[in-house]
Amino acid sequence: MNKRKGFSGETLYKIFIYVVLIIFVVSIVVPVGWAFLASVKEKSEFYGNPWALPNGFYWQNFRDAFEKANMGAYFFNSVIVTAMALAMLLVTALPAAYALSRFKFRGRSVLRTAFMGGLFINVNYIVVPIFLMLVDGDKLLKQWIEPGSPLGNLLNISSGFLLNNRFFLALIYAATALPFTIYLLSSYFQTLPKDFEEAAYVDGSSNFRTMVQIIFPMAKPSIITVILFNFLSFWNEYIIAMTLMSGDNRTLPVGLMNLMKAQNAAAEYGQLYAGLVIVMLPTLVLYMCVQKKLTQGMTVGGIKG
Repeated sequence: MNKRKGFSGETLYKIFIYVVLIIFVVSIVVPVGWAFLASVKEKSEFYGNPWALPNGFYWQNFRDAFEKANMGAYFFNSVIVTAMALAMLLVTALPAAYALSRFKFRGRSVLRTAFMGGLFINVNYIVVPIFLMLVDGDKLLKQWIEPGSPLGNLLNISSGFLLNNRFFLALIYAATALPFTIYLLSSYFQTLPKDFEEAAYVDGSSNFRTMVQIIFPMAKPSIITVILFNFLSFWNEYIIAMTLMSGDNRTLPVGLMNLMKAQNAAAEYGQLYAGLVIVMLPTLVLYMCVQKKLTQGMTVGGIKG
C-alpha cells in the first residue's frame, strides 16, 4: 500500500520561512543596488526606463556631489564627529561596564538601574532641552568672556561656542549612547570566567592592567558589536545634528537632505544618488569587515546579577 505523498507541516514551515527571507532580502538589495546603478548614470538616462542598466560609469556625479553639493565637507564632519564620539564613548563605557560587572561596591545596584532606565529615553524627545541648554551656555560665556578679546576670538564666542561645535555634538552622541553600551558590555563581561583575572592578580597585575590586557581582548566580539551599532547610530543621526549644527559644520545626513531638496528641484538625480551612495558605503564596508565578530557578540552574553 502506497503512502500518501505530500508536504509535511515542518517542510511547509521551512518553505514559508525561506519565502519570507527571500522577500526581505529582495526588498533590501533591490533599492541598494538601484541606488548604486543610478549613481553612475548620466542625466539623460533618467528620462528613459528607470530599470535600465547604465550605459557606462559616469563618475562625474560623485565629483559634483563632493565639490558642488559640498558633500565632501559634510563627509569630513561626519567622520570627525563619529570618531570623537566613539572614542569618548569607549573610554567611558568600557571601564564603567567592567566595574559594574566584576566588582561589588555600595550603590552598584542603583547605578545599574539608572543605566537600564536610560535605555527607555529617546534622545529625540530631549533635543530641544539640549539645544536650549547650549544656547544658555553660550549666553553665559558671552557674559564671562569678551567676544572681541583674544580668548573670545579663539573660542568664537561671538557666533557661539557650544552650538555649531563638532566636539560638543560628539559629546552629546557619546552621552546618549552610554546606557545601551554599558548594558551590552556589562552583560557580556559577566559571562567571562574569573579564573584569568585571579591568575593575573596572583602574578601581581593591577586592576587596570588586568582589564586592558585580559578582559578587553576576551570581550573583543562584544566591543566590535558596540562599535558597529554606535557607528551606525552616530553616522546616520539627523535630528540632533540638524538642530545643533549649521553651515559648513553640518554632518552628512543633514547635507544629504539639503542635497535632496536642491537636486529634486534641479532634476540632478545623478548627484542625488551619488550622495546616497556616499552615505551608505562606509556602513556597508564596515559591516562586511566585522560581520563574523558581530554575530559572536550578538549571540553571547546575557543579564546576570
